[in-house]
Amino acid sequence: MNQSQLRELFPNLSVKVYGKPLVYFDNAATSHRPQSVISKWEEMALRKNANIHRAVHSLSSQATEEVEKTRDYIKDYLNAADRSEIIFTSGATASVNLVAFSFGEAFVGEGDEIIVSESGHHSNIVPWQMLCQRKKANIRVLHVDEDGIPDVSSLRTMLSSRTKIVAVSHISNVLGLVNPVKEICRICHESDVPVLVDGAQGIVHCKVDVQDLGCDFYVFSGHKVYAATGTGVLWGRKSLLDKMPPYMGGGEMIETVSFSGTTFAPAPAGFEAGTQNILSMPTLVPAIGLQKEIFASEAYKQYEAVGEYLYEKLSSDPRIKVYGVPRGTVKKVPLFSFTVQGAHHEDLALILDKMGIAVRSGQMCAEPLMDRFGVSGMLRASLAPYNTMQEAELFIKSLDKAINMLV
Repeated sequence: MNQSQLRELFPNLSVKVYGKPLVYFDNAATSHRPQSVISKWEEMALRKNANIHRAVHSLSSQATEEVEKTRDYIKDYLNAADRSEIIFTSGATASVNLVAFSFGEAFVGEGDEIIVSESGHHSNIVPWQMLCQRKKANIRVLHVDEDGIPDVSSLRTMLSSRTKIVAVSHISNVLGLVNPVKEICRICHESDVPVLVDGAQGIVHCKVDVQDLGCDFYVFSGHKVYAATGTGVLWGRKSLLDKMPPYMGGGEMIETVSFSGTTFAPAPAGFEAGTQNILSMPTLVPAIGLQKEIFASEAYKQYEAVGEYLYEKLSSDPRIKVYGVPRGTVKKVPLFSFTVQGAHHEDLALILDKMGIAVRSGQMCAEPLMDRFGVSGMLRASLAPYNTMQEAELFIKSLDKAINMLV
């Protein structure tokens, strides 16, 4: 499968913006959906619409089977040890919040410490801050250097008997750097400290094996990897999940309920209170299935070439400063955040939009990282394997035109 064949699978790529063919470079925010995902959602909505795990009638049984087949599929894809380690949520944000609350209730007390990354998404910072406020614990920050690479050498000195968990990103949604999470996990485990990895971008660009990474929690959103919105996964190590209390109470997360006391179901049910996103969750199967096919395809090689072209063009332009510079063994994916001297990022984004090019502008839900680099915001072009060299060339020409209009 080449890029031309891949693009035919995505109906939205044929739309026009202001009469111009869409060039969609905002994939780090959300990807487009292939027809296989749309068809699976329609199948669930039209033929298998029923609540799961509750009734004995045929539609309920079919819906339950679809969702549980999805759990098995994700378990195998992530190389998880047990299907009970796969918990469905509404997205990476909900997954992190679940762990921050439940892990915090079980393991975090006054005076304890939680380490987060300076390059993390707000969703992997704010829930930990909320936990610390509730528990009177403390946040510590793993800083990044001028290239955006985490200062792993400082991690050993930061860890102490008070450190309860370290939360880092697999890939920064701003910098596009593949962080050394295996090394981080190894260092943390030497001190018996668990690690949560935000894989919202990692699931898109990496073949994720949670046992190989060595982390203890891995979270991601389906909508960034071609699945329907409102879908998310939390993988958690069973030995930790079994010690964590539920995040929410409600239907189907219980064993028994009485006014004298309630007992809770083990994972995953104990963390899946209420009605799940029944229609959308099964779309993870065709989405991840396509992802596996893409990794092994000619389209992915073409995509990598597009990324190399864009990085060379952007980093060689003296008017542009690119953030997130690969160095040594740290690689960069086709995700480029940059500033232009004398031009506001939002003005550039608006002009590019008129040219049919969709990019992200602003703080990218990473305000501490913006403060680190002393900017109010950036412009981000984030690609998917369906983005072609022709689109990249048009983007560079259009960006040059936009800069000349403003500077």
